[in-house]
This record gives sequence, structure tokens and C-alpha cells, in this order.
Amino acid sequence: MKIGSTGRAGVTGAVGKTRSKAATDAYSSVSSPRTITDTTSVMGIPEAELTPKVRDAIMTLMGEVDRLRKSVEGINQRLEEAEKLADQDPLLPIYNRRAFVRELTRVQASVERYDSAASLIYIDLNGFKGINDKYGHQAGDYVLSEFSKRLLVTVRETDIVGRLGGDEFGLILSRTNQEAATALTLRLTSELSGNPISWEGHRLDVGMSYGIVPVESGVNAEQALDKADSKMYEHKQEFKKES
Repeated sequence: MKIGSTGRAGVTGAVGKTRSKAATDAYSSVSSPRTITDTTSVMGIPEAELTPKVRDAIMTLMGEVDRLRKSVEGINQRLEEAEKLADQDPLLPIYNRRAFVRELTRVQASVERYDSAASLIYIDLNGFKGINDKYGHQAGDYVLSEFSKRLLVTVRETDIVGRLGGDEFGLILSRTNQEAATALTLRLTSELSGNPISWEGHRLDVGMSYGIVPVESGVNAEQALDKADSKMYEHKQEFKKES
């Protein structure tokens, strides 16, 4: 027997029609969806509410704000460039003494806080005055430039290189003990001897004296430099005796 073949099938059909009508009536009583109209605004004010004068004033203000923003960005960029120039030696692409002392102070604070090792190396070039006297200051400047390049390629990115004055240089080696610092200076000395600096076909015999001290907490930057300078002077006196 097929479902709905008896008299009850008619009942079912009637109920279905009744429900269908009820559903139609129910949906027909619901209001139609609200129409949303997109509107443009300027600074949160609907465009329709803006008078031409108000619109012009707001656009002028927005343009002025944009110009001020660009001006501030330009000033910040110039300040960064000025700070970089203020830190750099006037002749060489390394720190000047003032910036070097500041960085040494920063490393000392790190040593004290984290109980880590760091070394300070004070370097003075041997034979530099003779080169200036014989070939002139242009040759002397070339020696300083070449030596600073060798320092930069020898140390790590995290190390600090500076010119302390004249033909004197400084290195700050973070996370480096005295033994490792000594090995670096010996490598630099060997490099100068095995690969001498040449200028306009002239071999410029330049050596280096150095003093190494640990970067310690409780010792300010100038005191540490004085200690390293004294060590360097002792080494230079030994060099003169051997010569």
C-alpha cells in the first residue's frame, strides 16, 4: 500500500495546506529589510552636512597636517644623520673619542649587570711620525685610513673601533677575555708586518704598540683608558729597546 492512498492522506494534505498558509501569513507580517544608504564623510562629518566653506577649511587643515608630518619626518632623518656625524671621526669611518668613551661606559654597565667579560685595547702606531716627516701628511692620512680598515675587517660586528687622537686607536671587545684580546693584537701586528701598507709605490713601515686591560665594573671609562694607555706605553718602550 502506498503511503497516502487511504482517506487519511486527504487529512494530511489539508494540514499541509493549513500550515503553508500560516507560514505565508507569518512571513508576510514581517517588515521588509531596511535599506542602507552609503554616505561619504570628511573627518567623520557626513558630506551632505558640509557647506562649501567648511569643506574647504577641513581640506586645508588636512593638507597642513600632512605637510607637518612630512616636515617632522625630515627633521628626524636630519637629526639621525647629525648624530651619526657627531659620533664619527672627521677623517675615518670609525667612532671619535667622545663616542668611544660613551660606548665604553655602556659596555662597562653591561659587564657589571651581567658579570660578563670584555677587553679594552689601546693602540699606538709605531713609525707614524717618520712617515709624516718624510712623505707628508697626505701619506700619514692614508696610513690612518688603511689601518682603520684593517681594524674593521679584523674585529666582529659587535666590537667597537674608535680613534682616540692622532695615530692612537681603541678597541672594545665584548665577551672577550685577555687571552683572546692578546691573540687579536698579535694577528694585527703580524698583518702589518706581512702585508705592509704601501703609498704611491713606497713601502710604509708601520708597527703598533698596544695595551690591553679588562673592562671592569667600578672603573669609569677615562680610568680604563688611562690604564690601557699606560700598558701601551710600556709596550712601546720595549719596542724601542728592541729596535
